[in-house]
Amino acid sequence: MYLVSINPHSQLLLLSFIGKVRAEEIAAGRENLIPLLASLKPGFRLLSDLTQLESFDPDCAVEIGKNMGIFSEYGLGMVVRVIPDSRKDFGLNILSIFHYAHHPQTVTCKTMIEAAKVLSL
Repeated sequence: MYLVSINPHSQLLLLSFIGKVRAEEIAAGRENLIPLLASLKPGFRLLSDLTQLESFDPDCAVEIGKNMGIFSEYGLGMVVRVIPDSRKDFGLNILSIFHYAHHPQTVTCKTMIEAAKVLSL
């Protein structure tokens, strides 16, 4: 499962990856993503929560890369990733190099509590 939500007051986009995530879910979620991004200002922050992730389909990398390009177009300022198990990071840093045009600050945390501190929430 792939969930997208925002907190406009905090200028925060939250992506939650739960269970076994399929590329089709990420692609289908894109049509909901665009209107949410339109309500955020350039410099917004992205929190990617992989705490409940079991696995990604191999094709997810392509869809996540497409989303990264869209985030970059909308002015992404900072990326905070919560990845408690480093084996579940399937190359997000490498994808970032190719898809984030402005190379936002990126922080990887082991817990949501750590991420909340980084984001001053």
